[in-house]
Amino acid sequence: MTMTRGTRRCRVLAAVTAAAAMTLAGCSSSAGTGTEDGGPAGPAVSSSAPAKAAEKAGTDTAEAEGVKVAAKGGRLGGPGSACELPVTFDLAARWKPKAIELEPDSILADLAEQGTVKMVCEIDAKPAGNIGFLRVWRGKASEEDPQAVLKAFVEDDPNASKAAYTQVKAGTLAAAEVRYTGHSELLEESKSERAFAVSTPDGPVLVHLGGMDTEEHTAMLPAYELAKKSLKLG
Repeated sequence: MTMTRGTRRCRVLAAVTAAAAMTLAGCSSSAGTGTEDGGPAGPAVSSSAPAKAAEKAGTDTAEAEGVKVAAKGGRLGGPGSACELPVTFDLAARWKPKAIELEPDSILADLAEQGTVKMVCEIDAKPAGNIGFLRVWRGKASEEDPQAVLKAFVEDDPNASKAAYTQVKAGTLAAAEVRYTGHSELLEESKSERAFAVSTPDGPVLVHLGGMDTEEHTAMLPAYELAKKSLKLG
């Protein structure tokens, strides 16, 4: 029997919810869910036609692809918000942010570090009808430029391949962006992922968008673009 899209979404959502419940014992009360990816794949760097076209045109890949910006539902990053950050940006309507505060000795602590950054905030798309997260990562103040931060992030993921980097703007800030292919162990298939990074006086900030699969990722791009285009220093 062929599994319908709706049935597939329900089964994956149930699996994700169960996995999240199992991780709570190792997290503080404000911790988020675990990672979405798994399975073997070697990191690699390549270019893609949309990324090349965007770079040549002096714009970003989303604009080249005609991706729209989601409707605003709030703002994140400032004092008193769910996640206090060195930057602020708009949230898509109904997306729910949660600070990540893993205990230092938790077995999950390593999952919250990748490359030179650490996960500090997770923004859940499920209340808006999608399966995936925008995750915010922070690093210590350094001389690394945003693209170096992105490269370290991707190269530390054994499931990442086909990475393409471009120079973009996040709000008015100079930023770097990467599009790459991840691998879902749950669905046993490849899927699209992307992230952008900026430098701040308090260290780099990286915003990553994954998703259950490429279809979910594509559906969530307007929320990612909203965050990128509305970003400002603290």
